[in-house]
Amino acid sequence: MKLVITDLPKTEGKKLAISPIPQSKPLSVVEVAAIADQLMRNVEKVIVGKHEQVTLALATLLAEGHLLIQDVPGVAKTMLARAIAQSVGGSFNRIQCTPDLSPADVLGEPFLIKETGQTQYKFGPLFSQVVLVDEINRASPRTQAAMLEAMGEGLISVERVTYRMERPFMVIATQNPIEHEGTFSLPEAQVDRFLMRISLGYPSLQDEKKMCERFQLAHPIESLKPVTTPDMILKCQEAVRAVEVGSGVCDHILKRVRQTREHPALLLGASPRGSLGLFRAGQAIAAIGGQPSVTAAQIDELLEVVLAHRLIVRPERKNEGIDPNQLVRELRNEP
Repeated sequence: MKLVITDLPKTEGKKLAISPIPQSKPLSVVEVAAIADQLMRNVEKVIVGKHEQVTLALATLLAEGHLLIQDVPGVAKTMLARAIAQSVGGSFNRIQCTPDLSPADVLGEPFLIKETGQTQYKFGPLFSQVVLVDEINRASPRTQAAMLEAMGEGLISVERVTYRMERPFMVIATQNPIEHEGTFSLPEAQVDRFLMRISLGYPSLQDEKKMCERFQLAHPIESLKPVTTPDMILKCQEAVRAVEVGSGVCDHILKRVRQTREHPALLLGASPRGSLGLFRAGQAIAAIGGQPSVTAAQIDELLEVVLAHRLIVRPERKNEGIDPNQLVRELRNEP
């Protein structure tokens, strides 16, 4: 049987067909910055006091990447994913991971229509524009692996048919770094597909008080309205790709990545996907700031969130208390 690549069919009540990229005049970085500012203001109606993390999350979206949020429960990880989806007017699904979650629970499965004898495919929750994969490390390695193709290539292959994911497509996964019982470590291939890893952290005293006052009568997420459209996000992504990365800045990216591969304390350095991740993240941050080109300083500011989760410390150095975040911070201070 021949492999078939097809766009997703439209289904009632939910747009699943791939969004066409508009062919009108490309956006300028100034226009991208204005749209990003609207998105940030909208998301921050829900996420209080986390401007840097919201900026990084939106940069991940504009860079066509996926986001890993590693943090303790109750710090608004789910709300951040929902707020982004609602702000861009995109479809949203949540996958609550448990050890008994199967690949079919994520991807869907074919089913037989008794009346006609025909087989149709029931699309799983991964077929959405923004997907929250909650507590991803609670899913079995087999179920985690079911997401690899979608995250890496924007495709899902089932029953010899390959479906293109609707764009924009973003996976926001969460994991609790404290609790280890009933969890499965993410394999390197899975972790490497996340453009950034961030932590939200606890709010400050003032921000937590503001949150209590703001959420007294109703949660802002319930009334959050879109401020742009998925098609406009596609145009922003196209504009981000056009942001200039000079030869010197590109050399700086490659130098920082190579430093991780040659560091004596590391068993595994950053992959070429890490280099491209820094490249794309730098473009997105520059565009959000309305800047036509990326600077080496912006790349250094992104090193920890883009590279640290891709690194593996040698066991003997790990026992000494050395962690990847610390190593990346040291690299950032090198000339």
